[in-house]
Amino acid sequence: LIFIISLAMGTTITIASNHWVLAWTGLEINTLAILPLISKSHHPRAIEAATKYFLTQAAASALVLFSSMTNAWQTGQWDITQLTHPTSCLILTAAIAMKLGLVPFHFWFPEVLQGSPLTTGLLLSTIMKLPPIALLYMTSPSLNPTLLTTLAILSTALGGWMGLNQTQIRKILAFSSISHLGWMTAVVIYNPKLTLLNFYLYVVMTVAVFLALNTMKVLKLSTLMTAWTKTPSLNAMLLLTLLSLAGLPPLTGFMPKWLIIQELTKQDMASTATLIALLSLLSLFFYLRLAYCTTITLPPHTTNHMKQWRTGKPTSIMIAILT
Repeated sequence: LIFIISLAMGTTITIASNHWVLAWTGLEINTLAILPLISKSHHPRAIEAATKYFLTQAAASALVLFSSMTNAWQTGQWDITQLTHPTSCLILTAAIAMKLGLVPFHFWFPEVLQGSPLTTGLLLSTIMKLPPIALLYMTSPSLNPTLLTTLAILSTALGGWMGLNQTQIRKILAFSSISHLGWMTAVVIYNPKLTLLNFYLYVVMTVAVFLALNTMKVLKLSTLMTAWTKTPSLNAMLLLTLLSLAGLPPLTGFMPKWLIIQELTKQDMASTATLIALLSLLSLFFYLRLAYCTTITLPPHTTNHMKQWRTGKPTSIMIAILT
């Protein structure tokens, strides 16, 4: 309870602050509050994930403080919205990219998510992204458009490409998060409110996916294939949520992508819009693979049949085909 309250307090301080030191304080509270939740299981993998998370976030927080001090030294301003010095803008962009897990600072995120429980993974994918997104929103007029567009294209490409050969669902969701953050970064300079809309819808859909997987106790594609026998209605909801995350019309996830493409086209960036739309087809593939795993038809629901199916050859052949 203490750690959850600290998370809420750190997030609120960063979002509500107008001064760089207060924003940095909120980010530090957030980092220190999530570390015990990551390493709660005392498994070596969890400890490794907590260590990686701490080192990355500490480096990013130091960069935030360094960029704000550089800006204050040059301009005399500690106000978040008054970030005008070019070097400070570049350093802050790198810091926020590291906090969010944008390419090329993305290496820590899949590993940390894989080493965390599903509930902590849910916090890492949603609430922990909110303070950096808020800082990005407030400083977006000052940031370099070319750099942000490059980060967005790389994140959309690598988020889809690296998720293709994964069988661990938490890693797939991590690369999915990187891909979605690429879409948000692409439009943040031109229409920051659209970035927030995309983020809110992404949070709602991700919460639904993580809670469904946590209820079904599913961590891998192989266990997802037999999960529908226990909770068929939940599985149907998971299928629709995954397709919505993929951005298929007429589901909710299609709307922010459509609006972002429309906004980029208005800003004479049709080539960028076309490129990220084509790159999102990569992530669409692994979403469809996940959706297919939720709909595989199994034999009748009797216990004997289920035991034979789970231990027999058909499952292993199906897993081999899918992976």
